Amino acid sequence: QVQLVESGGGLVQAGGSLRLSCAASGRTDSIYAMGWFRQAPGKEREFVAAISRLAVTNYADSVKGRFTISRDNAKNTVYLQMNSLKPEDTAVYYCAAGRGIVSTGDWYDYWGQGTQVTVSS
Repeated sequence: QVQLVESGGGLVQAGGSLRLSCAASGRTDSIYAMGWFRQAPGKEREFVAAISRLAVTNYADSVKGRFTISRDNAKNTVYLQMNSLKPEDTAVYYCAAGRGIVSTGDWYDYWGQGTQVTVSS
């Protein structure tokens, strides 16, 4: 089993920045990919970004150029640096660990509890 704990969410004004962290524990050697998804009120969960153990990345078009995902394998931690935030980025952000850096949630076997990000206009 793998446990994921997110941190770093909060309230920020439009144009501001936040950095999310996700610490993994347990059978971390089984993790190939780690990613971030988000879910806004009344909307479906959507893919944000993912990174493989070898630092290959994948981003949703909506965040390319603004968000950067990175990974510290020694610390079993993944980060999401979010710049130029927009009100439409407001959502609960979930960390996930799984088998590929794909945008489909079914490929991720473990999920965190989520952290709220609110961007005010």
